[in-house]
Amino acid sequence: MSDNNGSELAWDAEIENEGNDFVLLPDGAYPFTVTKFERGRFPGSEKLGACNKAVLSLEVDGGEHGKAYLTKDLLLHTKLEWLICQFFTSIGQRKKGEKLRMNWDKVIGSKGRLKLAQEKYIKKGTSEERFINKVDKFLEPAEQGYTPGKF
Repeated sequence: MSDNNGSELAWDAEIENEGNDFVLLPDGAYPFTVTKFERGRFPGSEKLGACNKAVLSLEVDGGEHGKAYLTKDLLLHTKLEWLICQFFTSIGQRKKGEKLRMNWDKVIGSKGRLKLAQEKYIKKGTSEERFINKVDKFLEPAEQGYTPGKF
């Protein structure tokens, strides 16, 4: 697993990563591609015990709005099995109603569709309202006939 916190740069290090421009997409259904997958660990909370987690990096194609880049954690817990099923169905590895042995080696590069929603938050240390893109639901491949940004 790579370090999600990055690493220190030397004073004379070569740099090139400009990052991705942030694009806030309207609520709606969009195609996505899994660009990265990492194994991680969820430490647990009041509602959910400690468990493995899949950290997915997604590129969402917003058509004329541009591309949005976001991360989605899939907690590998029976209480959230429905969400894992949604994801694997969306990328075509699983058919609705069928059992599946999760094959994480085939996740990178997979394509699917998702429903995106904007989520409001308050910037830490300020009272400034901001919005981020959030995966609301992974959609089945059969749910065709969509327009990016419309659901």
